[in-house]
Amino acid sequence: MDKSVVLKNEFAHVVVQVDKSANGDRLMIKDIRTGKISFFDPLELESLLWSTHKDLTNLLDPSKTRWINEIDDEE
Repeated sequence: MDKSVVLKNEFAHVVVQVDKSANGDRLMIKDIRTGKISFFDPLELESLLWSTHKDLTNLLDPSKTRWINEIDDEE
């Protein structure tokens, strides 16, 4: 993996790296608080650019995603 970058503010604390271990480059983001890791390919990242803030409202509300039971997330 490439060099990591730490980003933080009063709401989040994450590490971001470019991951080259898959079929193509992707972005790896790790939540420092929970250890949760997600990977985003270029299409997913570009989709964020075309999204409006209104489209992202549910994602940015921690009560809808952050404190859910992981088992509920898989159903």
